[in-house]
Amino acid sequence: MTNRSLLAALAVAAAAVSMPAAAQFQKPEDAVKYRQSAMFVMANHFGRIGAMVQGRAPYDAATATANAEVVATMSRLPFVGFVEGTASTEKGKASAAIWTKRADFDAGAKKMQDEVAKLLAAAKTNNLDNIKAAFGEVGKSCKGCHDDYRNQ
Repeated sequence: MTNRSLLAALAVAAAAVSMPAAAQFQKPEDAVKYRQSAMFVMANHFGRIGAMVQGRAPYDAATATANAEVVATMSRLPFVGFVEGTASTEKGKASAAIWTKRADFDAGAKKMQDEVAKLLAAAKTNNLDNIKAAFGEVGKSCKGCHDDYRNQ
């Protein structure tokens, strides 16, 4: 199975699972684990691109594109896990502001997904400078949401 076929299958499976996911969470901690797991996978693949952008790993166009494809797929998954009753007061966890400012939170999620789509497009140009620019914008969108909706 090629990387594209595998990613397409992953995307279809993820979409099928994530759409009814909110209804499937039997306990609040299941929703938290779901969203944290999706973010963990996304962050790992984003970090692989970051290593290339920062010169800590050699640039490889195919690897950058493959990782950007995973990030794009994963960027659509965690948000169904932000269900009522899953806020925390712990440092680094989801703050209650998510639910009091849900429209803003959802707009931030959409912004991040849009920036990730641009990162994927940049990766497909096989130009490291394009990837660097797009990578920075994705980082800004992630930071903005974490600053506003993650307990500091």
